[in-house]
Amino acid sequence: MRIGLMADTHDRVPAIDALLREFLKRDVTFVLHAGDYCSPFSLKPFQDHGVAMAGVFGRNDGDPEGIRAAAAQGMGQELFESPHGMTLQEHKVLVLHDIGEVVERSVMAHSVVVHGHTHLQEMKVRDNTLIVNPGEACGWLYGAPSAAILDLATKQVEFIKLDGPEWKT
Repeated sequence: MRIGLMADTHDRVPAIDALLREFLKRDVTFVLHAGDYCSPFSLKPFQDHGVAMAGVFGRNDGDPEGIRAAAAQGMGQELFESPHGMTLQEHKVLVLHDIGEVVERSVMAHSVVVHGHTHLQEMKVRDNTLIVNPGEACGWLYGAPSAAILDLATKQVEFIKLDGPEWKT
């Protein structure tokens, strides 16, 4: 199973739309979102493309009830408080916004951890735990919207960056 990883969309709908198109080209139809949607309309591209999503709230989600209501309008969209654990295939997955808000033991109890907050793409492995920050889907801070694809069967990560001139801030 290949899943999309996204965080820190911060209302940049054209970037969210473009990243979802990239996911669909690569046969990804399910996304884990590590928070900071900001507004309910940030979920519209997920609905437009029919992409299922499970995510957590971040620090900049100013209207959580509106965002939750927007998610309820889409098929297969669920939002949770951060952190949130789930099982995907045989993997225990932890999705959270700021990895600094959970204890190390909680991180290490999962085989995959997806987080955001720093807006920087990174991947590390600690023992058997894969820790991934897909970067900033908005591209506001570092000039290029970014995301990642995780192959759960192999635990391989492919980073994606939209680097065309239309994304320069």
